[in-house]
Amino acid sequence: MNPLNPPRAQQLLLTRREMLRRAAGGFGAMALAGLMADLQATETSLARRSDDDPLAPRTPHLAARAKSVIFIYLSGGVSHVDTFDPKPRLFSDSGKTMAVDNWQGRPGNYKFYLKKPQWDFKAGGQCGTEVSDLFPHMRGVVDDLCLIRSMRTDHTNHYESTLGMHTGSFNFARPSLGAWVSYGLGTENRNLPSFVVIAPQYPYAGTQTWASDFLPGSHQGTHILPGPVPIENIRPRAATSLQRLELDLIARANRQHLAARPEEAALEARIKSFETAFGMQSAAPEALDFSGESAATLKLYGLRRGQTSGFGWQCLAARRLTERGVRFIELIDSGSANNWDSHGDMEAHAPLAKNVDQPIAGLITDLKQRGLLDDTLVVWTTEFGRTPYHEDKNAKGREHHHQVFSSWLAGGGVKRGIVYGASDETGSAVGENEVHVHDFHATILHLLGLDHEKLTYRHAGRDFRLTDVHGRVIKEILS
Repeated sequence: MNPLNPPRAQQLLLTRREMLRRAAGGFGAMALAGLMADLQATETSLARRSDDDPLAPRTPHLAARAKSVIFIYLSGGVSHVDTFDPKPRLFSDSGKTMAVDNWQGRPGNYKFYLKKPQWDFKAGGQCGTEVSDLFPHMRGVVDDLCLIRSMRTDHTNHYESTLGMHTGSFNFARPSLGAWVSYGLGTENRNLPSFVVIAPQYPYAGTQTWASDFLPGSHQGTHILPGPVPIENIRPRAATSLQRLELDLIARANRQHLAARPEEAALEARIKSFETAFGMQSAAPEALDFSGESAATLKLYGLRRGQTSGFGWQCLAARRLTERGVRFIELIDSGSANNWDSHGDMEAHAPLAKNVDQPIAGLITDLKQRGLLDDTLVVWTTEFGRTPYHEDKNAKGREHHHQVFSSWLAGGGVKRGIVYGASDETGSAVGENEVHVHDFHATILHLLGLDHEKLTYRHAGRDFRLTDVHGRVIKEILS
């Protein structure tokens, strides 16, 4: 009996493992093609599911203002009162005491000392929005920013607040914002992932910040590591034609396996991951090759010719991936070992700010010059702010502060050159127009044409969504 053409009963027992073993055993292209032909009859009898392409482009619920998102995340807690939220009282009353009712998540009655910022604030652009000297380049593009000074989150610890900012859940792992966007909209370029994360180091909460959790695995973020080899094993090790045959063979075996075991939802994602990886072999190196960029463009991002790391590299990579149809790109800046978590001395903010200020402003400028800012939503945020006061009168640093902080949006359907919301006179609490993390997420989804109440996924007997049972769209900032 020809082992490549067994009776149908035995054919159905031919396992994926056996198929892969045979494919790896030196068949060559002709043997692979023959084996696939023998499986054709079986495959045609196995109906494909109608939802077997989780990355296919999908029609949004609403008219979308943005096609893609560049999500800039500064890990560690950037101080709002030293960057985007000027407080004259902190300068005039520095060293004086004030009553505080919550210290690092512990309610109580405290008397702490106000601490002035170490940098001055100046008005920028025609709108006159004040930004500190930590971010002079971002101050130069403030006419394109929608600055929110009334953000609030639910937790004072890094892990929980990082998880909340990325997944909407402060206690349990849930699908990330990028995964929800990929699930809701699919991708415009099948040769690149729909969700990419460019990060030299993991933030707090690690890879959970870009995981898909219970969503199909094809929606999780693909990690790109800045450096000479941004994606490992991206170069093909065999002729493309032979590799194509091998992938087709594996896909057919996988579909057989899936048809008999429909409860294995992760398998379909695995099938699609092979296809995406195959396309990435040419598309990803081209997208991350900056050799064709002009000297003027490299200068805009603060890059040297041939440089393959740094936040400028991350920002330019984001622009190029956006141009090529990647739906959601997250840029994570973890800075040094202590990132933006400046407990000991606020001067630690200075080198970190210098590292990201020009690249971020350059990204806004570049997108605008190329006509991409109108349908690209740029998001800048951190997990929480830092205290405007301290228990130690002579403290050089600031502590975690979840009660109020600042974030901004640009492009993609938001008003430009405006400030929304405010903290109180010391930057201790929301003064007006609070924007909770759930509201922030609802608004981002809305700009992409997704209704946060309708974007749901059935899991463990109930429908889940990014914003849980909360969230409202901040319509006042929409253009």
